[in-house]
Amino acid sequence: MTHQHDDYSGPAVPLDVAIDNDCREFRGGHKAVCAMLGEPYGPFQKRLSGAYPDHHLRPDDLARVVELVRGPAVRAWFEQVYGVVSYQPVPVPATRDAMQALGKLLAKEGEFVASLACGAADSRWDRAEVADLEEHGYALIGKLLGIMSGARQAMEGGSNG
Repeated sequence: MTHQHDDYSGPAVPLDVAIDNDCREFRGGHKAVCAMLGEPYGPFQKRLSGAYPDHHLRPDDLARVVELVRGPAVRAWFEQVYGVVSYQPVPVPATRDAMQALGKLLAKEGEFVASLACGAADSRWDRAEVADLEEHGYALIGKLLGIMSGARQAMEGGSNG
């Protein structure tokens, strides 16, 4: 019997290495993470570092570290494990001009997707086609989420536009 994920070799780096990398890249490094979480540097730093395999973060400490650091390595780890893509929208003003520009972009991207339909007729995708589709898709989603985030900020801030 085979399982859906039998060919899955796991994420590029283990979670403890991703945590260590993100903490090292965080402004001030491990010392700052420990200080901001109110933890003693010596023992807690050993839990953050991949150099001490016998020292592990407890689940509640893991949550606090991830929430504070919000680094790309841990995010990439979760994306690889779950096979998802995450976005952190950059809010842009949801103005009339932005909406019209999005409409033009949607039309342009619609033409791009239609051009791929011919290539997909044989049900075979090559690496370049998939890379192109992903690049266009991620860019479109990022722009749409940015406008949505900007509209929400305007609504919550009371400026509405």
